[in-house]
Amino acid sequence: MMSKLQEVKAQVEAGKTKLVPGLVQEALSEGCSATDVLNAMVEGMGVVGEKFSTGEIFVPEMLVAAKAMAKGVEVLKPHLAGAGTSSLGTCVIGTVAGDLHDIGKNLVSMMIESAGFNVVDLGVDVPVQKFVDAIKENDNVKIVACSGLLTTTMPALKETVAAIKNSGLTGFRVMVGGAPVTPEYAAEIGADGYSPDAGSAAIKAKELVAVMATA
Repeated sequence: MMSKLQEVKAQVEAGKTKLVPGLVQEALSEGCSATDVLNAMVEGMGVVGEKFSTGEIFVPEMLVAAKAMAKGVEVLKPHLAGAGTSSLGTCVIGTVAGDLHDIGKNLVSMMIESAGFNVVDLGVDVPVQKFVDAIKENDNVKIVACSGLLTTTMPALKETVAAIKNSGLTGFRVMVGGAPVTPEYAAEIGADGYSPDAGSAAIKAKELVAVMATA
């Protein structure tokens, strides 16, 4: 007999968008905490990510799993918000200029939102100025997350981070991520944080905000 959490994880992995919300609700009714349910889904997505990177599954399966998770998160949202987690601030996220990839960004956006941030998603192929404007136009921006999935857009990532850092705006941290990005490159271009995948991006974002709060 699988536990409800294992079932949630398995159905997210399988991309069962119709089943996941009901299972999430059942898990909550049976006394599982919203955080545990979220973590089970994150684990499921982690497995999907692994399979994707080894070529076992492809983009469509990855998208379906992400969609299943999104449906689960919708059910969880009121419970996560109700758990006394006030908003950690605003996270501005986007894929840098010249890059049209949004799967990774959407996953990160979803995870960061579930972690308690308000997310302002600028979409893909985002010019530098749009990032800077978004920081000015939104309240309480704590995290700016820039994604780049092509090696050819690495320079755009560098340029974006530099522009944000030189904008004179303060009070936030810049995170970068994407397939070709390494911790070394992130440090080299002046980013404050790097994460290899969506699950750890949410953890990293929280860490960066916590450090700022005590600074």
